[in-house]
Amino acid sequence: MFPLVSHIEWSAGTDLAIAVVLGFGFGYCLERAGFGSARKLTAVFYLFDMAVVKVMFTAIVTCMTGIALLSAIGAVNVSEFYVEPTAIPAQIIGGLLFGAGFMIGGYCPGTSMAAIATGRKDGFAFAFGMLAGVWAFAELTPGFESWIKSVSSGEVLLPSTTGIGMIWWAAGFILFLLAAARAMAWLEHRFADWKPRYT
Repeated sequence: MFPLVSHIEWSAGTDLAIAVVLGFGFGYCLERAGFGSARKLTAVFYLFDMAVVKVMFTAIVTCMTGIALLSAIGAVNVSEFYVEPTAIPAQIIGGLLFGAGFMIGGYCPGTSMAAIATGRKDGFAFAFGMLAGVWAFAELTPGFESWIKSVSSGEVLLPSTTGIGMIWWAAGFILFLLAAARAMAWLEHRFADWKPRYT
């Protein structure tokens, strides 16, 4: 479980119930924000609607700030967090493929589930393609996992790498978010004429 409650032993049923509640809540928020629509999601690539970037970046900064503050007061043990090992070449390839899929299909894995929940056929098609891709990767790319491990640098964190505390990184990202919000507002105004009538 989350390090905030690592001293509490939850049952498997409780873990599952919490996961279901959080999943439904997350899906509801995605749909209410309009992220169950491929048109809304792909609008960011045309620069006239930056809502996706605003929401995701704000969520990241909010989480980062919360973790930094909770860690500073001793409420969270950051060492108990699982951090995906850094493998820059593999992550560059994965990021490019993910971005291309997002642009072409109009969804990411989470938003495709929200689209399916509201009956959107393109959400079903995207999810099917995503699962087919996962199967193809697992079955048709022998040795790829070994290559990923060979280029892995292990856990790489900004505080340990730079010597700058997490709270300062959080403060820096907050300032960056404020500046980015102004830049995104300018982009939305600049490319407002590109917005189709149906959005």
